[in-house]
Amino acid sequence: MESARPAGADDLAAIVALINACATELRPTRGGDVWFRREGPTPPPEDYLARRLASPDDHVIVGLIDAEVIGFATVALETLRDGTRLGVIDDLYVDVEARAIGVGEAMAVEAVAWCESHGCFGIDASALPGNRAAKNFFETHGFIARRIVMHRRLG
Repeated sequence: MESARPAGADDLAAIVALINACATELRPTRGGDVWFRREGPTPPPEDYLARRLASPDDHVIVGLIDAEVIGFATVALETLRDGTRLGVIDDLYVDVEARAIGVGEAMAVEAVAWCESHGCFGIDASALPGNRAAKNFFETHGFIARRIVMHRRLG
């Protein structure tokens, strides 16, 4: 049965493996190299996760099939210039072999609930260009495009 819950210290090894799988999958795709350098988890992943788990402005979620961790998500609270809060899903990844069965949805529901409980007026999430599956996933869960970032490679 698929589900999601807040991550704990016991989940670190499984999440690190998923972070590495995510980077391996996304880095060679269109936009993936810039994503990896700018928005990807700060190395080493263990330290990145420890900081996120300890921060009251961050929420780390694991996606499960039965008791096995097969996905993770990270969500942050961002206070905007006008003092309102925006939730930002930085990561949402499910193991390739376990996609399209509801684990991502369970993590998205957990992320939305956490952001609502922290007074956010909305939530942002990103999808790399060409990653139609990610775009469709977020649209299915009520997200709409609000900005397109353009990039020009130099050198």
